[in-house]
Amino acid sequence: MRILTTLALLVVGIIHLIPVSGVLGPEHLARLYGAAPSDPSALILMRHRAVLFGIVGAVCVYAAFKPALQWLALALAFSSVASFLWLAWSTGGFNAHLQRVVQADVLALACLLAGAGALLWTERTLPTAP
Repeated sequence: MRILTTLALLVVGIIHLIPVSGVLGPEHLARLYGAAPSDPSALILMRHRAVLFGIVGAVCVYAAFKPALQWLALALAFSSVASFLWLAWSTGGFNAHLQRVVQADVLALACLLAGAGALLWTERTLPTAP
């Protein structure tokens, strides 16, 4: 079962690492999201968002192989995915590029739930030391 948690964290990590290219500028953001901010302040925020996704992705990939960090990574990624999905669904009206992001985050959410369930199962079924 622990392999399921590892695989889930790897998938979620990769999903979070994909938008890191947005840090390179507006043309990369346009490719990712179908829109690039022309306002310098919005561009800074979107590029910073790419950096933050890189951090979340790196933590997930690292934690996939470090069991002591798996709950932390699952919680971090869950907060990222759940907040984005809530914002997308509560706002609506997004373009096809963002629809792909929503679909990727639904996949990530399923992986996170499966990974957390597998980790919980593993921890409850492992014998404890006397």
